[in-house]
Amino acid sequence: MKLSDFDYILPDELIARYPAKNRSGSRLLCLGDTLTHRKFIDILELLHPNDLLVFNDTKVIPARLFGSKSTGGKVELLVERILDNNQVLAHVHANRSPKIGSCFYLENNIEIKVMDRKDDLFQLEFVTDEAVLDILNQMGHIPLPPYIDRNDQLLDRERYQTVYAKHDGSVAAPTAGLHFDNALIQALQDKGIKMAFLTLHVGAGTFLPVRVENIQEHHMHSEWIDVPQDICDLIVKTKAQGGRVIAVGTTTVRSLETAAKEGRIKPFKGETNIFIYPEFKFKVIDAMITNFHLPKSSLLMLVSAFVGHEKMMAAYQEAIKEKYRFFSYGDAMYIQSSAQR
Repeated sequence: MKLSDFDYILPDELIARYPAKNRSGSRLLCLGDTLTHRKFIDILELLHPNDLLVFNDTKVIPARLFGSKSTGGKVELLVERILDNNQVLAHVHANRSPKIGSCFYLENNIEIKVMDRKDDLFQLEFVTDEAVLDILNQMGHIPLPPYIDRNDQLLDRERYQTVYAKHDGSVAAPTAGLHFDNALIQALQDKGIKMAFLTLHVGAGTFLPVRVENIQEHHMHSEWIDVPQDICDLIVKTKAQGGRVIAVGTTTVRSLETAAKEGRIKPFKGETNIFIYPEFKFKVIDAMITNFHLPKSSLLMLVSAFVGHEKMMAAYQEAIKEKYRFFSYGDAMYIQSSAQR
């Protein structure tokens, strides 16, 4: 398929630049054999006892830092991955690409030294006894997606984070999970719906567009995942009892399908660059909850692979017509594929 097959025109006013007043108060477009318009809270009606919801419990770190060079020039850092207490891999935005051995300085005079370069990322060392994560929590900014097009605010520390976030490491939220509040999670558990948690640390590459017209030539960015044994056991048990496996978000889909790439799901910890596009054969999930994705993005290709390209693109046009809110802070979809049920 061609990249242009995944393009659409979105009116600017439909980009959600702020979260909804209440997490579970968003709208929900349900797509399966038919298309219906619901509220996200209706997920309680759509899921059944013995279904299994799988969440990504990664935690967004305040990964954006601002500093200066020794010459006084401004520098912006976006930490992609914490390597240890003092070293990170980061994107560096400055008027000139930094050289190995050069230094930056944060506003409290903490020195950051350029140790190495790995493709588009720089290995940086924080020359201090203070742990990198502590520095980020004190001085860092929430790395909002570029299309939100505003500075981060205090509310983003809470709302650009799932209520069940646990493991520090992401520079972008697993946004389908933003719709779940504690009351909804409790109500789902009371109904007999099982829950499990894996981890995928979302990198900045999630916002990169696909740039090749032949999508099969696209090379996915790599992200770290952890799919533990207990999730694998629970998935096998759920399916044996006639329940469904519902992935909360595309990061969860990519994690589960990576762990099942050899046919059966098994524990997996490490890097994945799985690229899911139409004709992909899903091995684990029976349904998914997801937000609306950018035109020409790998995530739009993933959801199209699950339900069918024409059906998905038609659903997007319906969402635009009905003025759904798009992207990270936007509304959600609940997707079922008859081929997967």
